[in-house]
Amino acid sequence: MHQCITKAMAVVAASVMTLLPVYAASAQGSSGSSTKTPIKHVVVIFQENVSFDHYFGTYPHAFNLPGETPFHAEENTPESNTLLSSGLLSNNPNKANPFRIPPSVPVTCDEDHNYGDEQGAADGGLMDKFVEKLSCNDRVLGPASAMGYYDGNTVTAMWNYAQFFAMSDNSWGTTFGPSTPGALNLVAGNTFPGTLAPLRLNGSKATLAFNVAGGVTDPTVTTGAVIGDPRPLLDDCVASNPKFQNVSQITMSGKNVGDLLNAKGIPWGWFQGGFAPTSVDAQGRAVCGQHHTGLAGDDAVVNAGDYIPHHEPFMYYPQTTN
Repeated sequence: MHQCITKAMAVVAASVMTLLPVYAASAQGSSGSSTKTPIKHVVVIFQENVSFDHYFGTYPHAFNLPGETPFHAEENTPESNTLLSSGLLSNNPNKANPFRIPPSVPVTCDEDHNYGDEQGAADGGLMDKFVEKLSCNDRVLGPASAMGYYDGNTVTAMWNYAQFFAMSDNSWGTTFGPSTPGALNLVAGNTFPGTLAPLRLNGSKATLAFNVAGGVTDPTVTTGAVIGDPRPLLDDCVASNPKFQNVSQITMSGKNVGDLLNAKGIPWGWFQGGFAPTSVDAQGRAVCGQHHTGLAGDDAVVNAGDYIPHHEPFMYYPQTTN
């Protein structure tokens, strides 16, 4: 069954939140002393499909043009490993140099984030094919939109957070691909093994290619690493959604962080917009029908609601599904 507890806490359209309550007793050291501010909760917030440079390409230096929300960093703010500090704003290996996106363009087109294209953009470590492989032709920014970045005059809150917290400015992701591989990797450190259901909800044959690694060249493959966005087989709100009757579905095997927390008796939750069912269909399946219009429009056009099943990694695992 789909989770029936209200879970409508989305940070942005492509973000989810994991809440891990931690017992205050865990703050007690071996010496028997306890801290004045014991950790009560651990909250992990992540956004997908956005690079570090997209938000922090010139941090801590903002343009501060007239009429824009100003940002002025503290004098002792250290330099970060950014496009600016590395000289890549004007001497970039890509087809176009990076450019600043003004506050008047808060939403861009959706860049290509397919598994193979992301590998092609990295180009064996040369990092020089992002325009050709990933850019969408934004109606304002143009065909090199992947090279655009915001500064503190637009993402002011994030730059203010950066003034007080540590930044990971020299890291590299451990997986390529769209939403599902990233979400699975987050909660399990692994995108294997995923098992493809042979039939879609409408009875047609499921697609191996671009869902499970190996399916492109071997039509007999049904289990492998997940490289696409197949929907979770055990999710009521996939089965009850008319727009998902022709999608491929998978289940995942192996442990995830939810299993580890359950084993220790630590309560946890996963929060995502639209996860609270709005009704039940004739077959008794939960229906996730909430939808709201945001800066990028109403997501009901694609998903028939706010809830995006392939952003919900725990629903792929039988032991942590609801």
